[in-house]
Amino acid sequence: MGLDRSGPPPAQTRSDQPWRPWTIPNAIGYARLAGIPVFLALELSSADGRRAAGLALFAALAASDYLDGFTARLTGQYSRLGALLDPVVDRLLIVSAMAVCYRFSLLPRWAIIVVAARELGMLALSRVALSRGLELRINWPGRIGVAPMMAAPFLAMAGARTPALALLYAGMALTLWASALYVAGGLREGGGLRGARGS
Repeated sequence: MGLDRSGPPPAQTRSDQPWRPWTIPNAIGYARLAGIPVFLALELSSADGRRAAGLALFAALAASDYLDGFTARLTGQYSRLGALLDPVVDRLLIVSAMAVCYRFSLLPRWAIIVVAARELGMLALSRVALSRGLELRINWPGRIGVAPMMAAPFLAMAGARTPALALLYAGMALTLWASALYVAGGLREGGGLRGARGS
């Protein structure tokens, strides 16, 4: 039923596989990506960053985070592009929501800066890893941390500041932990790659 996430990454998502852009899961990713500027336009043009239409759109974009992966598992339509597109869309969505919260002071600005720097840093790290043929495989702190990082700005925009703060700090702890694991894994894999080339 597309619920089982155990086992190694599908072979179709490896760096030596074709991109396969025209799949149902990728179409979901494209739709999510296209919705981000609409969300920003709605909320940044509002008086307080709490426009109902923007909040509803953000909720739909965040909730559909698991839909593309579920669809890929259900249909078997895995792709290299899909494996890269999903985390990029997630990070852009989080940064966009944090930008709204920063603009209207809905969450502590220092925390928003930390979150935005982490997400943009992970985008840069992924680009470097891709250029060097390394695989940054998603880890469980990173996977779990996505939910509170999306829920925190949603609740802040909805006016529920206290639970938003709790989820923000929990999400920050998980995602920073995940980043440390990504860097350590990349260094290990990069060292092994250099060793293999030198042997």
